[in-house]
Amino acid sequence: MAEFITKFANERGQVLEQLEQAETEEEVRSRYAQQGYYVFSVRPKGAFALRKVKLAPARRTGFKLEPFLIFNQQFVTLVRAGLPILRSLDLLSGRIGYAPLRERILDVRERVRSGSLLSEAFEAQGIFPKIYTTALMAGEKSGNLEEVLDRYINYTRLALSVRKKILVSLVYPALLLCLVTALITFLTTYVIPNFADLYKGLEARLPPMTQGLISVGTAIKDYLVAFVLGIGLLAGAVYFWVKSPTGSAMLDRVKLRLPLAGEIWLKYQVAQFSRMLATLLAGGIPLLNALQTASESFGSPLVRQALEGSARSVREGRPLSAGLRQSGFVPDLAVEMVEVGESTGALPQMLTSVAEFYEEDVNTRLQAVLALLEPAILLVMGVVVAFVLVSLYLPIFSLADRVR
Repeated sequence: MAEFITKFANERGQVLEQLEQAETEEEVRSRYAQQGYYVFSVRPKGAFALRKVKLAPARRTGFKLEPFLIFNQQFVTLVRAGLPILRSLDLLSGRIGYAPLRERILDVRERVRSGSLLSEAFEAQGIFPKIYTTALMAGEKSGNLEEVLDRYINYTRLALSVRKKILVSLVYPALLLCLVTALITFLTTYVIPNFADLYKGLEARLPPMTQGLISVGTAIKDYLVAFVLGIGLLAGAVYFWVKSPTGSAMLDRVKLRLPLAGEIWLKYQVAQFSRMLATLLAGGIPLLNALQTASESFGSPLVRQALEGSARSVREGRPLSAGLRQSGFVPDLAVEMVEVGESTGALPQMLTSVAEFYEEDVNTRLQAVLALLEPAILLVMGVVVAFVLVSLYLPIFSLADRVR
């Protein structure tokens, strides 16, 4: 008999792993299903360690979400048309233009051909979203794979749409900031040093603000390489610090305290996890498992802590709204809407409403902030240029008055 590592959820919602002996994976699944357990995965013991080693580099590469969305749209169309899963994978795997995704789908096809479940094959790749593999498990268990894939496609399409709207809104302010940076760099490294040489030859007495500006410009020009290297090292140190658990959590707290931007970031996170949770619940995932999947899918430590705390609250028999309120992260309006959804038995629909409400609110507030930010950037640029010009030309006016 072979040994299998089984990951399952018991009647209390606790996710456990256990070593089982059986002839086949199907026997293990059947044994646990008869006991009322929800089985996440069944893996041969020997293949488990090998799979971990093999997939370690994959987590560092990642993949683009748009080609994956197109693949799922084509895949669900073929499955709905009546083609077997393996045949659908055969047709699509060779037609994917994005190489990293094509390699993963080819590996998925081989695993499915070897007898693995579709959800297990995707989970084994190590790069696909947790919400996707969990939704596939629910679809396989309930027999509604097409419906589950449709929900995931809609969720991904909406998430990408919101993200693109935000990025497009930030393009113009980003261009203005780049222009301001380039202008200040040109003034301090070229214009100011040339004026310094001019005034040095004239041996003119310079006003204090002109002397200060020339000193700064000359220092920047003389130590430009060291200045750029220092900024690069500082940026690298900040990047690695932010990637650490402590730095990431502290950065989230800083984001929350930012005026205007902190509120926008908070509401965007609430909209994201509300839509994700609604998608999982509508696909037939139990609430506790959905919360666990959602928490694992977020990179923000504050969001993960809020969802993990809510999961503990649900595990202890309390409603989801109580856990969200206790976290102190979720706005009161969202908590009240979730509470209404729980009391009426329409939690997925209410979570979708929460997501739509906050997505619209984020879009409106972001447009308002950008409408104020763009003139502010132009004003700062004008003040800087005016200060530099007045500082540089003031000695010339003084010399002209002396000549007269």
